[in-house]
Amino acid sequence: MMEIRIGEVTHYFTHLSVAAIQLTGEIKIGDLVCIRGHTTEFAQRVKSLEMEHHPVQSASGGMEVALKVLQPVRAGDAVTVVSGSEAELDIMEDPTFVTDDS
Repeated sequence: MMEIRIGEVTHYFTHLSVAAIQLTGEIKIGDLVCIRGHTTEFAQRVKSLEMEHHPVQSASGGMEVALKVLQPVRAGDAVTVVSGSEAELDIMEDPTFVTDDS
């Protein structure tokens, strides 16, 4: 499994379940991301990304995006992208993998 750090959570909007993420790498719709911190650890697919209240398909380092998340996150949590087909299977079998059906 290969994980690449792509950013850090800067703010969590509780009422919207949205994380503001300052990017250091690229993120796009469909990516499998892991969010980890002192009390946070889960993986999910990217289904919704926004920049300045406008939907986007992708974003890269230096940008700040809003990501709809399926669990609460905290400022300072690390965001990584998981790549590789075997890695995706491992993650989906992991109990911390979250889907909107969960």
